[in-house]
Amino acid sequence: MVAARADDIPERTEVRVRVLGVLGTCLAETSGRDSAIEVFEVARREIATLSDLDLCAELSAAIDLSQGVVVMRTGQPEQAIVWFTRYVSFVDRAMERADGGDKFPLRLVFGLINRAYANGAVRKQEPAVADLERAIAVAHKYDLKQSYPYAIHALGNVHKQCGDLAEALRRYEEAEHIFRADEQAAPLARMQMDQAEAMLMIGLSDEAGKHLDEALPVMRREKFGQEIAEVEMFRASAALLDGELDLARRMARASQRKLEKRGSTWWMMAALIELWAHGRRALQTNRVTESLVQKALGLSDELAANRLVDESRFARLLAVRLELRRGRLAAAEELLRRLPGPRTVTPIDHRMQRRLVLSELAVAKGNRRAALLHARLGLEELGHVRDQLGGLELVSATAVHGRELGELATRLVLEGNDARRLFRWLERTRAQTYRYEPLEHVDNTEVAARITEVRGLSRELMRAGLDGRPTGDLRDRLAKAQREANRLGWNSQRWGKPRPVATITEVVAELGERAMVSFATSEGDMVAVVIAGGRVRMVRLGDAAEALESAQKLHFDLNALAPDHLPAPLVQVIGASAQKQADRLDALLVKPLRQLIGDRDLVMVPTGSLYAVPWGVLPSLHGRPVVTAPSATAWLAAAQTGVPKTERVLVVRGPGLLFGQGEVDRLAIHHENATVLTGESATAAEVLTHLDGADLVHIAAHGEHETENALFSRLELFDGALFAHELGRLRKPPAHVVLAACELALNRIRPGDEALGFAGAMLAGGTRTVVAAASKVGDEASAAAMADYHRALVAGAAPAVALAEAMAKDPFRRPFLCLGSG
Repeated sequence: MVAARADDIPERTEVRVRVLGVLGTCLAETSGRDSAIEVFEVARREIATLSDLDLCAELSAAIDLSQGVVVMRTGQPEQAIVWFTRYVSFVDRAMERADGGDKFPLRLVFGLINRAYANGAVRKQEPAVADLERAIAVAHKYDLKQSYPYAIHALGNVHKQCGDLAEALRRYEEAEHIFRADEQAAPLARMQMDQAEAMLMIGLSDEAGKHLDEALPVMRREKFGQEIAEVEMFRASAALLDGELDLARRMARASQRKLEKRGSTWWMMAALIELWAHGRRALQTNRVTESLVQKALGLSDELAANRLVDESRFARLLAVRLELRRGRLAAAEELLRRLPGPRTVTPIDHRMQRRLVLSELAVAKGNRRAALLHARLGLEELGHVRDQLGGLELVSATAVHGRELGELATRLVLEGNDARRLFRWLERTRAQTYRYEPLEHVDNTEVAARITEVRGLSRELMRAGLDGRPTGDLRDRLAKAQREANRLGWNSQRWGKPRPVATITEVVAELGERAMVSFATSEGDMVAVVIAGGRVRMVRLGDAAEALESAQKLHFDLNALAPDHLPAPLVQVIGASAQKQADRLDALLVKPLRQLIGDRDLVMVPTGSLYAVPWGVLPSLHGRPVVTAPSATAWLAAAQTGVPKTERVLVVRGPGLLFGQGEVDRLAIHHENATVLTGESATAAEVLTHLDGADLVHIAAHGEHETENALFSRLELFDGALFAHELGRLRKPPAHVVLAACELALNRIRPGDEALGFAGAMLAGGTRTVVAAASKVGDEASAAAMADYHRALVAGAAPAVALAEAMAKDPFRRPFLCLGSG
């Protein structure tokens, strides 16, 4: 079409220029940037043949815009700013003349949004935000409703690029709502990719993956080009975050090949992910080579040449780590000396790696004090990021960025055999989700509506399964509704200021005659910090893998023993296996501490799969009051809330329990003034209403822990599920909750022992004590255990004491835990 020129009349020249603009943009996708720019130059030569100056200006501006888009997408944002500025200036002049009708306001909005993207990419926040605020004002003034969500999306990108991830996610949610309402699938898919990047920056690799999975089919259907390569790049980044190094390398290479083919300098970003996956594998296997160091330095130079400042420094940090592992201390120190410190907008994972490098360098130089100082400062930086986020999922996810730093600090303190220092470090690095003082919740009707939708879909899915109807579509709709509820919850849940880390003096004073055992692992070994009788001591317990494996096996055996009427031979076989694992855990974790803990009541701070251990099944702890807490800081906060009352008592019976009515009747005897919700009155909304401000709550219902989506762990009520997600709606959380249901003491355990589940959500929201099971429990066994528990409570026993007495009668059939303060 370009070669076959028609006669040179202005109308045909204009058509050729416009076709060339489109052709150049297409060539950028298929043949690369240079081919596109060649076509744009041809278009400019065509424009120069025209005598109409106004037409020349308009066509030149159109080509400027196209070239800006191409160079932006191929990784040259600073050049893009120049082209977009020329375009915006032209539109401003045209609007001043007021001779363009309605087309120029729309063009102005488009130009401002593109320039904001480019400014955001080079971390120029003020001009980017100014452009977007102006774009939004123009869109409102001229009623350009379809342009508004694009500007909001762009605002999300600017906040993301400048480190304000909470505001970025809020803006993305606002734009997503509009895109979905208007059924704009293509722009929604593009935005989901940007959302995924923000989630990865926080640490939400699983949630980012779900976003990308939803966006990718749309991109393929709409025949997107470069975005598909970028999805692969973010997928690689998620794999790297999860420690799947080989998968990260494969996906990063695939993305890099596609981006290089298009002439996009964003290939360097994919190369950086591949490099880090390669480097981490080399560090793990101690196979660091000179060529890998040079590869890191070479990529750093290329990134710097393309003004990707933070990424360039990130590659150089890897080179420093590799040199340290090779024992080349002087070379590593010189590389680090020439590396500038982080900028205000430097991402948190880059900051954590810099602190890790500084710590490792200090260790190599024999200065453990400096190493621990850098570790502490790094974790404080991570804490500042965490403080800006909302929602349990976001707060718990950030811990992944401090994992290596925390592991290094723990190892160094263990080498010094200092129990007090180890206690302080464990409190700095674990269960930070539970350090926040909850604030009074402001109800969010949109979140509530989405949760109601999830409840309805869950119930419909169950009915479809029972009826033998297809469930594929329902499952997809349910997963989508859950994701939307999660994301809305990130910006609506209540959080206050973080509590200070508990000191040993505070813990000793609150413990009194009790003892606290805080478990941790380091380099494959299990260790316990024991606080008892005013003293703090450390005990090395041996192979961590053996204890954690026994805890998992015990959990499986307890699940198998749960049914009320198992055949006796089966009970004997499974019971013997459970006893074996309980004996093994007792020998590994409790007996070595016997001289330190004596016969004291215990507060256990577990790690990993130890969270699921009902301590009363261990022979040494039969009948002994034991409380489980995610950290000493969380336990102290719960313990200091005061003595629990029993003035407002709520009893709930869910559907389908064989012994539920008898259990409720027995509890009514113990608590004469209790509010009782059963049958049709035991709905999610009614239960939530009565939970608010209750002193004691007992819920007998079937429950289920959701491993992959912990905040959708649930209790089954008359109208469907009550989800952990909804507990944030309570203005005043109940003080003492008994969950006579299966598995609701289970948690999803993220790095840093960030435990998330139904009971965990209650504790994080301010509930003082939760009694729940970490495994399945038979209806008959649960009813009997709870009758004994409440009988002891009414007699004046503390929750942990009452539970110990109830469990002692049949520990393996009554595997409950007392969580929180006890």
